[in-house]
Amino acid sequence: MRLANTPAAAGDRLGAWRGAVIHAQGWRRSALAVLAGALSNLAMAPFFLAPVLFLTLPVLVWLIDSAMSDAHGARAALFPAARAGWWFGFGYFLFGLFWIGEAFLVEADTFGWMLPFAVTLMPAGLALFWAAAAAIARVFWCPGVERIVVLALALGMAEWLRGNILTGFPWNVLGYALTWPLTMMQSAGLVGIYTLTLLTVLVFAAPLVMAADAGEGAPRRKAGFHALLIAAVPLVLLSTYGTVRLATAPSDRVEGVALRVVQPSVPQREKWQADKQAAIFRDHLDLSRTDATGKRDDLAGITHVVWPEAAMPFLPLERPEALGAIGDMLPDGVHLLTGALRREQADDDVGDARGHPFRAFNSLMVFDSGGALAGLYDKTHLVPFGEYLPWQATLEAIGLEQLTRMRGGFTEGVTPRPVMNVPGLPVVGGLICYEAIFPGVVQESAARPELLVNATNDGWFGNTTGPHQHFHQARVRAVEEGLPLIRAANNGISAVIDANGRIVARLGLNERGTLDAPLPRTHSRPLYAIWGDVIFLVVGLLLAATLVALVKAARR
Repeated sequence: MRLANTPAAAGDRLGAWRGAVIHAQGWRRSALAVLAGALSNLAMAPFFLAPVLFLTLPVLVWLIDSAMSDAHGARAALFPAARAGWWFGFGYFLFGLFWIGEAFLVEADTFGWMLPFAVTLMPAGLALFWAAAAAIARVFWCPGVERIVVLALALGMAEWLRGNILTGFPWNVLGYALTWPLTMMQSAGLVGIYTLTLLTVLVFAAPLVMAADAGEGAPRRKAGFHALLIAAVPLVLLSTYGTVRLATAPSDRVEGVALRVVQPSVPQREKWQADKQAAIFRDHLDLSRTDATGKRDDLAGITHVVWPEAAMPFLPLERPEALGAIGDMLPDGVHLLTGALRREQADDDVGDARGHPFRAFNSLMVFDSGGALAGLYDKTHLVPFGEYLPWQATLEAIGLEQLTRMRGGFTEGVTPRPVMNVPGLPVVGGLICYEAIFPGVVQESAARPELLVNATNDGWFGNTTGPHQHFHQARVRAVEEGLPLIRAANNGISAVIDANGRIVARLGLNERGTLDAPLPRTHSRPLYAIWGDVIFLVVGLLLAATLVALVKAARR
């Protein structure tokens, strides 16, 4: 393939920048890719500086360009392209997921040695998806704007695979760059986060790449106009849709529902210390009896209390005194929704296979004013190495354990995920911890809920970007499904969010207290909630057809 002519004029800064990227060699080439990938994180929460992608995504295009120019033959270019994609992805995931290392410092004497491996090996593994995308893009690489379409399709598919295979981990999918501000966030409900990934690459890579290809003078002005159309038209259309969607959003609340969300902000290092269990439980009870100003009201006027994931540092169903205390706290007709752990006797076959007589579950429980269990949901999407180990029995036998230190690991709940019928609330869909990062998660339910409740604990990750990213992704789930979301976190960020992602009430990271809020109503079911990732497939096929048409037109 012959690359577009690079302008030779000394004053052509864009051409010089493109040339510097293309001609970079060795460690400088790798460092450039890592830097561009790392800076791309500024497009994500909590920064939301999406325009940085106007500068970083063209670097990836030019790195693949240089793989084409440096290699001798089509096959020889695959490895340099994959290497460029891997280094770019490694920078993106390394700086986007560094906060994972905080979890290994909670019990540093046991898990601290694993920190360097966790913060490097996980990004290295995730970067393989981007390496594959760059290599596949290289196979279909062609001159002009067509190669941007090729890269959009390849990266879009890589991000979809990252979110769906090998348990999936769709954290900071590139499409989140187009979910800020609130008007743009509505587009997640229209087309979904993976389709937004396709558009992200097109919108942000096109302007500089097309301008650099065109050279100087009139050709560059014409190319700049075409690039502006490619970038601006999707942004204008999505923003217009978001404005209309917000204008028609319901502003009323569900009658007869008054929520209290408790955020105790228990330090994770203290959470499971045996001598702290009673105090932590009392703290939850005491906070529940106080309003957002800290004044004790004994839940006057409140209908539902929500506690975070694994709020009680013990197995409450095996502690009658704890159930009695919950019943004493709740006035008649008031219900508690709380994250909690439970266990049940394992079948003989299961117990023998794992070497443990019990199966443990990370659950969302509902208790009535008598302290009786009135509803239950068991987490279905467990965190690998956090809640279970692959090859659990084998790795435990050599002394390894997951971060939660639950012998035998947790057991997945039943699928399709059941909904919960809580007196006084619409049908509830439970989401525990990172279940809220999976697009289309509601479509996995046995029936469509009318309310999402997300119990989580971000205390593992300290005062880093991780909790902010987690919160934003949960907020986008509400928009995708057109459903309100109640989020209770141990130490951030707790909130009540309406079906359009608007925050009704919120407690910030590391704040201790309660929030009182009404329950927003659902919005009309958005397109993504109906069709899911079929939209991604259709838009991808349309882009592929457009690519074929562009290539044919160029040949003519």
